[in-house]
Amino acid sequence: MKCSSVFLLLVFSATVFAQATPDQSQPLSPEERGDVYMARKMYREAAEMYSRNAGKSALMWDKAGIAYQQLSDLNAARRAYERAIRLDKKYADPVNNVGTIFYSEKKYRSAINRYRRAIELSPDSAAFWSNLGTAWYSRGKYDLMNDAYAKALQLDPQIFEKNSAVGTRMMDRGVTDRARYHFEMARLFAGYGKNELALQYLRKALEEGFKEKDKVQQAKEFSGLRETQEFKDLMALEPRVL
Repeated sequence: MKCSSVFLLLVFSATVFAQATPDQSQPLSPEERGDVYMARKMYREAAEMYSRNAGKSALMWDKAGIAYQQLSDLNAARRAYERAIRLDKKYADPVNNVGTIFYSEKKYRSAINRYRRAIELSPDSAAFWSNLGTAWYSRGKYDLMNDAYAKALQLDPQIFEKNSAVGTRMMDRGVTDRARYHFEMARLFAGYGKNELALQYLRKALEEGFKEKDKVQQAKEFSGLRETQEFKDLMALEPRVL
């Protein structure tokens, strides 16, 4: 089984970070200064700016947690998130973000519990559903992964095609067995008629060592692809394992 490090992706929320080049004619608030530091990837300065000025702002403590998490200071990140939660028990973002810490620590059950709680608070967040799917995948629960990912796709059809942004929610994109993961993603996209993406993920799966071509041939999601030349060519290839 191949391993890859866990990395975290920031995604847009209702409140987004400021641009790196703010209007110099207006004085910046401490939060805005922190936002500029984040946009410039000056995470330590951002964390200090947010935490020093957060007071009773759940939003700023959440942002402080994200900055600490980017510095891999998970203990400080967790404390900041938990402070945000204490200040606003209905604020879903820090609940989700604590889940990403548990996920990075491979505490998948705890991560799932946090993601579910975040979804209860904010059921229309594609990022939360995506995180839940990733955690289910890491526990080998592929059907539950597909259900959660399907919900994420319904809410945001581009959720898995986004690269990076800045915001107040953390998103897990790290998995261990990437070959199996990409096979499952190929199934998911094929089921939604996103054939080009399905073929791309299927190729990735094969290149990363997925050898069970019988599962590819048997999966009902690929029924609409099997007669295409692209699919036949892919099945005929023996891609070099990366």
